[in-house]
Amino acid sequence: MPRRGLPVRRARGGRALNAKSERDAAYFTLLRAREEREGLLRYGEYLQAELARLEGFATQTRVLADPLPRGLRRPVDASAKPLLEAVGRRRALLLDEQRRMGDRVANAERFVDECEAEVDALRR
Repeated sequence: MPRRGLPVRRARGGRALNAKSERDAAYFTLLRAREEREGLLRYGEYLQAELARLEGFATQTRVLADPLPRGLRRPVDASAKPLLEAVGRRRALLLDEQRRMGDRVANAERFVDECEAEVDALRR
């Protein structure tokens, strides 16, 4: 007769977990999955805030130097150019990371949903 239900998890050494241990393992996996999802959401917020901060910094750097006379502006430009290039490189990295966040969050959401379904099934 074929077996029904969820597969039995195995503990170290190949021993089957009892039902309570399996529920506990599924529940703690769910907690970790939720924590991971929340971490990704906070990371996405950080990326957004950091991009805005860098844009503001670059704008302020350019705006503050604009009214300076050309002769006095040369030393400022000499240090501002590599600074703004570094900001641009950091911004490009953050934008690349931000582009990947949609898939990462969607995967985390799916995993949380799967874990919740498993916990619900084990509670029955």
